[in-house]
Amino acid sequence: MEKVEDSIGSDKSTVNSNYPLVSIIIPTYNSEKTLEKCLASICKQTYKNIEVIVVDGGSNDRTLHIAKKFGARVYILEGEERSASINYGVSKSRGKYIYRVDSDVILEPAIVEECVKKCEIEGYDAVSILWVPDPTISFWAKVRKLEKECYKHDLSRVGARFLRKDIFEAVRGFNEKLVAGEDYDLYNRLKRINIKIGTIESKEIHIGEPKSVRDIIKKNYYYGKTIREFIKSNGTEGLQQINPVRIVFIKNWKKFVKHPVLMIGFILYYFIVYSSALVGFLAGYWSKGSRAS
Repeated sequence: MEKVEDSIGSDKSTVNSNYPLVSIIIPTYNSEKTLEKCLASICKQTYKNIEVIVVDGGSNDRTLHIAKKFGARVYILEGEERSASINYGVSKSRGKYIYRVDSDVILEPAIVEECVKKCEIEGYDAVSILWVPDPTISFWAKVRKLEKECYKHDLSRVGARFLRKDIFEAVRGFNEKLVAGEDYDLYNRLKRINIKIGTIESKEIHIGEPKSVRDIIKKNYYYGKTIREFIKSNGTEGLQQINPVRIVFIKNWKKFVKHPVLMIGFILYYFIVYSSALVGFLAGYWSKGSRAS
């Protein structure tokens, strides 16, 4: 059952008609380790006409306290995955634009301003925003940074996190059946209605990086158990998006050769990711088969 926890800050933003309101939607669940840094980075944005909506999945840590401290509008939606949380947050938003932000990223200061200019001045409908790992967190974060930097300006890999609210609603938001691949799925549906998606230079810095092989296995096993629904919804297009063989890596071969240790780590990382996901997929498939029988 939905429960409204608070609506702090809903009347505090100064709305200037010359600058459209941007609604930042943040899904959370026990996010106290990273949420404060995320919200602090939003406070430092050069673009000020922003409202922040946090939709929490039933945290039992300090997540709600932190969100309230920063003046976010907070809602609780217990037992739901992030797609449902984001859709709910959008339904409560007042902005012309919505920006889906994860609780474990730090926004570079000009990111919202660049997005608004891209849409308001250059005529784009949505913006693809690259996020890159903070390499100081672990060796695996360094490996993932090497990977993610290959996706710069690649819409098919990065998707669109900033877009007009009316467009988001036109494609019915995120598919709430999906746990993994929801960004790909949204991008695929946006592409079908021929909207104009742009890219910017500012990035999100991901601080929720894996610190151990165990972290990688746990996350990708869980995603693997749920990926069947994504493939079912997106068919061949979805299979291409989750395929580990990607032309973009070949195009960026010089980056890998320049960092041989990270290249070896990258190969090992991908083996762990896809083997864990495969085991999860088989476990999920077997589980569904057992329930059906």
